[in-house]
Amino acid sequence: MPHRQSVPVPARHRLLAVLVAVMWGLNFIAIDASLQHFPPLFLVALRFAVIAIPTVLLVPWPGVPARWLLGYGLGFGVLQFLFLYWGMAAGMPVGLASLVLQASAPFTVLLGATFLRERVGGRQLLGILVAVAGLTVVAWQRAEHATLLPFLLTLAGALGWAVGNICNRQARPASPLRLTLWMSVVPPLPMLALSVLVEGPDRILRSLLTLDAPAAPAALLGLAYTVVIGTVAGSGVWTWLMARHPAGVVGPFSMLVPVVGMTSAWLVLGERVTAAELAGAVLVVGGVLLGSRPRRPSPAQTPPTQTPPAQEPDPVGATTTAPLR
Repeated sequence: MPHRQSVPVPARHRLLAVLVAVMWGLNFIAIDASLQHFPPLFLVALRFAVIAIPTVLLVPWPGVPARWLLGYGLGFGVLQFLFLYWGMAAGMPVGLASLVLQASAPFTVLLGATFLRERVGGRQLLGILVAVAGLTVVAWQRAEHATLLPFLLTLAGALGWAVGNICNRQARPASPLRLTLWMSVVPPLPMLALSVLVEGPDRILRSLLTLDAPAAPAALLGLAYTVVIGTVAGSGVWTWLMARHPAGVVGPFSMLVPVVGMTSAWLVLGERVTAAELAGAVLVVGGVLLGSRPRRPSPAQTPPTQTPPAQEPDPVGATTTAPLR
């Protein structure tokens, strides 16, 4: 049985990977539209509740230890989107939000080395340093031209994504898509409770009772896009690709997400970035791509007459399941 890395990736599969990146890049525009009407914490609860209800009724249990599913849901679902939506509501530009969230890749490597004793190679370490340098440039520009808090909140969201990645890797699901869908069962109740405490029931009810407001149709359309296109379609296609090709081949396509996010924010919302922010973006994308290149196994590690073990996805640039965007 040949190693999966030796099998060429059909052009149509590469086009599907690009399509998913476009779906996820445009998803930040959809989130911004929803935030114009719904409170950010309640929007997180609402987004995952829409997925969780049919999941509980129709999707079989993924067959993983409950502690890892809970950890995945809290890290990936609660912490990531709590801080991402909060940061965007506090003024984080849509395009830069799609970029800063890519810090989850170096965070995942560092957490894996700390808690799972995963070895960090020289190329991964260099990629982390380059990506951190890019994030530092973006943070410096944010501090110069706007408040730093939205940037820090979005960065905390990237850390939450990384925590979810570690729990995801430990779960080792037979069906990654089932785990992704069942993860959505975790966030609604804690996020609803947090929304009631922080945003208040009056603000929540007002958002539900004013669906005839001018911003409401776009908010609902954005929510529908996030659930149907960003999550179900995007995650489904990504999981299908990850099951057929090495993560080191598919994963780097996720770095097109901030390219699409920043370009669409410029075209649709008129967002502008400074030259320094653009330079920082190039460093972040380049650093993650550098660190996400898979190590080729040596002949001693993979004898030609022996069936190699299933390849574990690299923690940089891709998760073991499709990210929920």
